[in-house]
Amino acid sequence: MTYDNTNSGMLARNDKKETEKHPDFKGSINVDGVEYWLSAWVREGKEGGKMAGRKFFSLSVSPKEQNFAPKSVGVTQKAASFDQLEDDIPGW
Repeated sequence: MTYDNTNSGMLARNDKKETEKHPDFKGSINVDGVEYWLSAWVREGKEGGKMAGRKFFSLSVSPKEQNFAPKSVGVTQKAASFDQLEDDIPGW
């Protein structure tokens, strides 16, 4: 029997944190069968806010597999001059 990790995830302390911008915790999460990277920063609420003085996690999620395939772009003829470009625009 295999373990079903759908709609679950994990976070662990980020031992490789070098700057304040790096997350305090890193991990992954599965949502409806799609895998995501999960990052968390420990923050403290600012005075006057609803979380004043309380610690909380600020989270970021990004897909593990990103489609970087370029979009199909039609080939167009380059205008020789600005005047030629204006002539191609209706109403000019």
